[in-house]
Amino acid sequence: MNARTVLIVGLVALALVACMASDVLAQQPLKIGLILPMTGPFASTGRQVVAAVKLYVAQHGDVVAGRKIEVLLRDDTNAPETTKRYAQELVVNDHAEVLAGFGLTPLAFAAAPIATAAKTPMIVMCAGTLVIPQKSPYIVRTSFTLPQNTAPIAMWAPKHGIKKVFTLVADYAPGIDSETTFTRVFKANGGEIVGQVRVPVQNPDYAPFVQRAKDAKPDALFVFVPSGEGAAVMKQFAERGLAKGGIKFIGPGDVTDDDILDSMGDAAIGTITSHDYSAAHSSAENVAYVAAFEKANPDMRPNFMSVGGWDGMELVYRVLKKTNGSAEGDKFIAAAKGMSWISPRGKITIDPKTRDIIQDVYIREVKRVNGHLFNVEFDRIPSVQPDGAVE
Repeated sequence: MNARTVLIVGLVALALVACMASDVLAQQPLKIGLILPMTGPFASTGRQVVAAVKLYVAQHGDVVAGRKIEVLLRDDTNAPETTKRYAQELVVNDHAEVLAGFGLTPLAFAAAPIATAAKTPMIVMCAGTLVIPQKSPYIVRTSFTLPQNTAPIAMWAPKHGIKKVFTLVADYAPGIDSETTFTRVFKANGGEIVGQVRVPVQNPDYAPFVQRAKDAKPDALFVFVPSGEGAAVMKQFAERGLAKGGIKFIGPGDVTDDDILDSMGDAAIGTITSHDYSAAHSSAENVAYVAAFEKANPDMRPNFMSVGGWDGMELVYRVLKKTNGSAEGDKFIAAAKGMSWISPRGKITIDPKTRDIIQDVYIREVKRVNGHLFNVEFDRIPSVQPDGAVE
């Protein structure tokens, strides 16, 4: 057998092996380990993301690029050690090829080393601290960043009569991100910070902090608290008479989360926030999304966490189509970089440099519409970068 014949035989053999490997891959389900808060104070985040993931699969089918999608849900119990253990078990024991979810920043941090060691794609659908993608080269974010959702309200406020602000934020990485960004941008635009407090994340008592804000006599109270906690702050804001004293309520949109907005009552009316999603967003894509979401979940209204889950699944499906079903870490990340599509919230893009999200951010006011409270958008800042920079 001459050298040319040997080469041809070898190439044919390699092609056969590749085809066999492809066939085996196509026969294997693709397991997504979905780690979320399903109990405790942040359970609304898990509930919203799970509802969106189920809706996406129901609408798009459970097979993509020849691979059946299986979602393995785990409750993080709001504990980093639990999240890390589940991430490891999902990868090692359950053979999950993608990790996803991550309702809070400390939990995303806990899972990042597992993603790195196993070279497993990790899709952050919720947590918003800017540095999260830096914790592993296998992280991609489909939610938002706090600087991204904070900078626009910091630019808007001093242009609309708000010159003095008291800031109140949750004392963990996203709250500090939000406080730092707001302070920097607000001051750069001529504003003055007259007081700052950071409140505990677990079981906070907002009353004394809101009273301190009232005593400082600012033009507005700026608030960032995790999704689901806004009602408690709004209650104290109303009970302590800040609105009656002419103090406005502003912040990133976490505080007027669509999932709980109706329960806040009239005290929330007039609140101005900047955020990447509102259930009242008027695009055709969002109208269809809200209708389908509420039909599948009659007791829920979709919020910004839900679209992070929806777009996380969109990313998985798009990548698998591009890689012919492979979720191997380096291939997955390479395929994800630079991807862009129209989400229910508007156009989003995965930044090829940071693996983070670039998206439009909207200025909104809480209004009563047809008997219900909504974040009604009245301005749009296009293509806001993860660090809050505006083109």
